[in-house]
Amino acid sequence: MEDDYVEVRKSWWERNWKWFVPAGCVSMLLIFVLFIGGIFFGVTSMMTNSDAYKGAMDQVQHNQLVIKKLGSPIEDDGMTSGSINTTNGDGGNCNLQIPIKGPKGEGTLFVVAEKRGTWKYSEMTVFIKATKEEIDLLKK
Repeated sequence: MEDDYVEVRKSWWERNWKWFVPAGCVSMLLIFVLFIGGIFFGVTSMMTNSDAYKGAMDQVQHNQLVIKKLGSPIEDDGMTSGSINTTNGDGGNCNLQIPIKGPKGEGTLFVVAEKRGTWKYSEMTVFIKATKEEIDLLKK
């Protein structure tokens, strides 16, 4: 009697699970990282596009004492941190720490402001890293 050999074809899942499961996990992780990155980019760009940020950077870029310490041009150097809140475009507040640099050195610009129509700054200081010096930009 002859043996009847019948080959049973495995299902797609049985043939491919060894590469599909790791690829699916990596894909889920990539989607999560892109989602978090998108949120981070959106929040950071909201801070750097604000009038409070732009006004503070304009002040620091035109302050002769800061230019003397850091050189010119002065630009932001990395990630701005802090918070900014606005309501209906006419009100709000901000508390920002902006890393800055120039050809001669680095520092941090600290900004605290409140918005009532326009931004009113209660603090705008530059901390120079090399000398540990603090420069108040609101003093005339």
